[in-house]
Amino acid sequence: MNTDAEPTALPLPWDRTWSVEEVSYFLGVPVATLHQWRYLGTGPKAARAGRRLRYLPADVLDWFRQQQEAA
Repeated sequence: MNTDAEPTALPLPWDRTWSVEEVSYFLGVPVATLHQWRYLGTGPKAARAGRRLRYLPADVLDWFRQQQEAA
């Protein structure tokens, strides 16, 4: 077994909304962090679809770019 192999990245769809788990994967933060950011009003914009939070990929990317500029 080759343990030096790079992990395979899961492709994220850009043509539909993302789940909390997908945003967590994209940003590299725990799901709990996204929930905390939402509570504090500091994370990427999200909308409720029924009982679930959904994110537009463009909103997540815009938010991430704003964080880079502020750093």
